[in-house]
Amino acid sequence: MDTTPVTAPVQGIVVSIDVATGQSVPAGTPLLVLESMKMEYVVVAPVAGVVGEVATAAGEVVGEDEVLLSLEEGDVAPAAAPADAAPGERADLAEVLRRHEIGLDAARPDAVRRRRDTGHRTARENIADLCETFTEYGALTIAAQRARRSMEDLIERTPADGMVAGVGDVNGRPAVVMAYDYTVLAGTQGAMNHYKKDRMLELAERRRLPVVLFAEGGGGRPGDTDTTSVSGLDTMAFHLFARLSGQVPLVGIASGRCFAGNAALLGCCDVVIATEDSNIGMGGPAMIEGGGLGVFAPEEVGPMSVQVPNGVVDVPVAGEAEAVRVAKRYLAYFQGSIEDWESADQDLLRDLVPEDRKRVYDVRTVIETIADTGSVLELRRAFGAGIVTALVRIEGVPMGLIANSPAHLGGAIDADDADKAARFMRLCDAFGLPLVSLCDTPGFMVGPDAEETATVRHFSRMFVIGANLSVPLVMVILRKAYGLGAQAMGGGSLKVPVATVAWPTGELGGMGLEGAVRLGYRKELAAAEDPDALFDELVARSYERGKALSAATVYEIDDVIDPAATRHWITTALRDAPRGERRIPLDTW
Repeated sequence: MDTTPVTAPVQGIVVSIDVATGQSVPAGTPLLVLESMKMEYVVVAPVAGVVGEVATAAGEVVGEDEVLLSLEEGDVAPAAAPADAAPGERADLAEVLRRHEIGLDAARPDAVRRRRDTGHRTARENIADLCETFTEYGALTIAAQRARRSMEDLIERTPADGMVAGVGDVNGRPAVVMAYDYTVLAGTQGAMNHYKKDRMLELAERRRLPVVLFAEGGGGRPGDTDTTSVSGLDTMAFHLFARLSGQVPLVGIASGRCFAGNAALLGCCDVVIATEDSNIGMGGPAMIEGGGLGVFAPEEVGPMSVQVPNGVVDVPVAGEAEAVRVAKRYLAYFQGSIEDWESADQDLLRDLVPEDRKRVYDVRTVIETIADTGSVLELRRAFGAGIVTALVRIEGVPMGLIANSPAHLGGAIDADDADKAARFMRLCDAFGLPLVSLCDTPGFMVGPDAEETATVRHFSRMFVIGANLSVPLVMVILRKAYGLGAQAMGGGSLKVPVATVAWPTGELGGMGLEGAVRLGYRKELAAAEDPDALFDELVARSYERGKALSAATVYEIDDVIDPAATRHWITTALRDAPRGERRIPLDTW
């Protein structure tokens, strides 16, 4: 009969010997336990057999490969497991699962009911709607209030320290998602969720992931005790979040109350989506009252009637479900082209600009017709009414579009319009979206009232940003292209775009025709027997000289085109157009 020695796998101390000489053991039976460097090693039978002489004893030090005992090989039936034996649940795993379940909506019916009572969804419901998959980071964190509350209370009532955060797939692509949980301490910014934000924002920068922020909440939390912080001003989250601007897309969603630090993060976002019941303010009612500025209800601070027309909110929506849909749609423009697209009959474009050069039309109808069907997402519609800024697709390719709206001040560009257009151009430039400019402007807004709005500085933003674009630009003159306003719509000059074309209704000039005639022919008009008739004649002459066909003969523009060919010109001009060096100029304002 063969004898098999059993040796020590490491140097260590014999903790216990679990078999005796003469005992029959199946292969794999634990024979003894060694301890080495505070770790225990179980030595098992390499073969079935009978235990021979044991060459060591408990408490002895043995060397690596030292013989501990021998086995006389033989057939030994494995021990039968009890009939009712079943894998037991490990206590450590059970506790981990329990702790995770405590933070889920199903374990918090009262919190969910409170959200329903206010017409809102929970943070986790919003994330589940946004993401196809989601991996949560920091799920087991609790509020830093151990000095004032029991551990069990904190575990049950402050799950994730009021912020659900992680990485999820949005439209099949990874994104960092952070959602303040209003059911936990009013969605305030606690010490632990600040650490969590820092971690997520560093991951977003490292992995170049977009960030979606559900920003509902009341700002900084004064009640945390487990910290040595005095002011909290060394918090890094605001710096880390702001540093992501222009590096990755940042999407902010507000619903309900969003004040102080939460609002500051929201304001750093590229796009702000807000529900109609939102209140957004840099200071909430408590801060306002504390500053001696009066007592106000939350609903009086930053309602949508204020924050939509003033430009704080880019896209107002009815509720959280629509907010999530818009967020997914917005991110999709920065996730590449799509293959499946449709477009309207392009022949319709031929009649959208009236033959009467003074007749107003809806430029949004033009945009919807040029762009792929259902692909237009307009930003800041209620702010800067003279300019339309929208993300669109043409033949599935995402791009940005700016357009003058002749329905507002005849398309003249005022200070708000310039700010809106300039900021949108910078957004597109940051993420490599080519730009389409639909021009119909008599120029910039003039007059004493306009100058009170610092038009000189605001309007010049379009020149400074347009001149430093790294992405290609295509300009289509729908009707009027006059003066500095038209040049600003073209990045500073008609020669800056990779293509500058006009529709048959196009007209160009250093300033509006009527104004140019009144200034240039003032003496003649004053001396004329019929000044109105002379004025009309001079305007007609000026129009003939300045119409797009005339400008094309001296090659100020690349062509005058059939409006139905607009999409072809855009896609041809932008196809494979290289992106230049990205430069960030000094802001004029």
